Amino acid sequence: MSVKSLPRLQGKVAIVTGAGGGIGRESAILFAREGAKVVCADINLEGAQVTVDKITELFGEGNAIAFKANVAKEEEVKALVDAAVEKYGKLNVMFNNAGIMHPADDNALNTEQSIWDLTMDINVKGVWFGCKYAILAMRKCGGGSIINTASFVAIMGAATPQLAYTASKGAVLAMTRELAMVHARENIRFNSLCPGPIRTPLLMDFLNTPEKKNRRLVHVPMGRFGEPIEQAQGALFLASDESSFVTGTDFKVDGGLCAAYVTPEGEPVGEAPKNFVA
Repeated sequence: MSVKSLPRLQGKVAIVTGAGGGIGRESAILFAREGAKVVCADINLEGAQVTVDKITELFGEGNAIAFKANVAKEEEVKALVDAAVEKYGKLNVMFNNAGIMHPADDNALNTEQSIWDLTMDINVKGVWFGCKYAILAMRKCGGGSIINTASFVAIMGAATPQLAYTASKGAVLAMTRELAMVHARENIRFNSLCPGPIRTPLLMDFLNTPEKKNRRLVHVPMGRFGEPIEQAQGALFLASDESSFVTGTDFKVDGGLCAAYVTPEGEPVGEAPKNFVA
């Protein structure tokens, strides 16, 4: 006789930042499907509400709320966590997913300081603030899981220059590792989700020519862009008790990119896409 398993996040409360689209939206919906109450946070409140409406349509009223937050502002992140605890009584999962990849981000010579500062404020400070206030909330309920979106570029570097983004994601990796060590005995787990190239508006707007898209795809052994739901599945594992002995990791969901970035001879993996321009 088969035994039906419980939803993987049954009874948990989760915050997902950047929930107005892409990986954040797919993760929020998946978390709700698996039993979590979800606070969908985004600087674009309308986008977050669309996510909530989808969750409500699929799973009924009361399973999600939308919250407007600019993660670069500490007081707004504190208010976000406070709202989750006030609404649902606790916080078990914090998915610090919000981030930017500015189209004007370039190499060390061409990237403007304003672009650097904006990227660091959102991608690094935003993660720090999310971790800070999630830790305080999770201490009150015996622990939790904090997932920070990094990127394969933090490990390998980017073939298409995006210096501020790459540096910011490297900071996320380092921050996550340290926090994992500091808070391990408190049963608060920290892991970085490291997506490969994903078919989201964020990346497609940056890779805005066929040449740029091909330049990125040539390094992916699976030969395609990933999909947001594939990242959401990785985040779900890290959020769930299935990963209860997993902390301090750089969890790669990248189509094999980091494992086989180049061959021993130094040539790109696989056959270059048609019309590839280095």
